[in-house]
Formats: sequence, structure tokens, C-alpha cells
Amino acid sequence: MEKQIEELKERLQKQEKLASLGMLSAGIAHEIQNPLNFVINFSKMNDNLLSDLTELVNAHADKLPADDREEIADIMVGLKDNMAKIVEHGERAISIIRGILLVSRGKEGELLPSDICKIVKEYTWLAYHAMRANHKGFNVGIHERYEDGLPQMMLIPQDISRAVLNVMNNAFYAVWHKAQTAAEDYKPEVSVSVVSHDGNVVITMSDNGEGMTDEVKERLFENFFTTKPIGKGTGLGMGITREIVEDRHGGKISFDSTVGEGTTFIFSIPIKA
Repeated sequence: MEKQIEELKERLQKQEKLASLGMLSAGIAHEIQNPLNFVINFSKMNDNLLSDLTELVNAHADKLPADDREEIADIMVGLKDNMAKIVEHGERAISIIRGILLVSRGKEGELLPSDICKIVKEYTWLAYHAMRANHKGFNVGIHERYEDGLPQMMLIPQDISRAVLNVMNNAFYAVWHKAQTAAEDYKPEVSVSVVSHDGNVVITMSDNGEGMTDEVKERLFENFFTTKPIGKGTGLGMGITREIVEDRHGGKISFDSTVGEGTTFIFSIPIKA
């Protein structure tokens, strides 16, 4: 009993640290958002100026040698492509930051019109980059499928994003851990798909990692049960995930896993326009 109490205290302390880290992350995200907006806006302004310059050069093209005209045209095409990439990746960064702020500030239980494909994609890649940050050299093949034309759904976006993140964190950890002892020809792979079926959106997340034993399957949703080393997991993620999918969204969570082969999780959530 004393040992269990001590373990519980340690886990609660970790949760307090995570809560503090969440507040700090929200503050950092807010501060980063402003300079990113400037980067994006000035890139768009430069793109407009480049278009004006292109028109001016074209108007006086007959006064330039042929070689110079060709070189100028190539430079302008390169500049325009670079500006487009800056805007694209800047807006992606802004989108991630807004997601972080949404998680930290979202009202409890508030249903909002949400793009489920966008949420799943963003938090799949967020989990991947988090894994790479913690384990240098980590790499994995990511296979994605998102159904076109899915309507916006009434969801609690900060909760759904947390559920996806929990599962994807486990998937990336499973393939990384297997790679430490697997044969050289082992290729870590994670797959994710979002499709509609019979009035539900079905989110499928699979990995070819270690898989789960029968004991782990039975205890998967128990609070404070984890197979990760101390400091790597709290044992709360999957219990929270089931609550999010089933209790808060009226959906269903299911999984299938084979030791040594991998695991698949499926969220089936009613589409509420």
C-alpha cells in the first residue's frame, strides 16, 4: 500500500509538471504567433512586388539582351517559388500554434465545427516530430489517406487532437522500441486514414511495432497502467482517449494487436454536421 501511495504521488507530481509545461507552451506559442504573422504578410507583399517587377521587365524586355532576359526570368521564377514555400510553411506553423492554443484555452466540452482530416494530419506529424526531437536518428514511413469532401463535424477539437496524439505517440514509440532490437531489414511504418462509413467518420491508426501481449490488452485502459519506463509514460493516455471518443463524442474505440507484428486502433465517431 505504501509503495502504491508513493507511486501515485510521483504520478501526480508528473501531472502537475505537465500542466505547468502546458501553460508555458501556450505562452510561447502566443509569442511566436506574432512574428510568424509578420513573416507571412511580408512574404505575400514581396510576392506582389515581384509580380509588379515581372510586368516591368516584360514591358522593357526588348531592351535587354536575350541571355539577360532568360537569366532574369529564371531568377524571378525561383524567387516566386521561394516566397510561396515561405508562406506555405509559415501558415502550417501558424496552424500548429493555433492548435496548441486551442488545446490550452478551449472550453470544457465545447463542440465546434471542425475539419477532422486537418486535425488528424496535424497531430500525426506533431507526434512524429516530437519523437524525432527526443530520439535522434528516428525515422519512419508514414502512410496517409484522407477522404476528400468530408464535411466539418461538431467536435471538441482539443479533445480529439489529444486522443489522436495519445495513439500516435504510442505508435511511434512502438516502432522505435522495436527498431532497437529488430533485424536490419526492419522498416518502421505507421499508417493513418480518415474515411466516412455509415454516418460515422472512421479514423484508423496502425503501426508495425512490438504489438501488445494479452495482459497489456486487458489492462490497456486502466488508469496509471503503462509499459513504458519511469518518466516516459503516465498510464493515463488510453483511459483519457476512450473517455474522449466514447463518452464525449458518442463514438466507439476498438483495437487489434499481435505481439511482434503491430497494433491498429480505430475511432468511429458519428458525423454531426
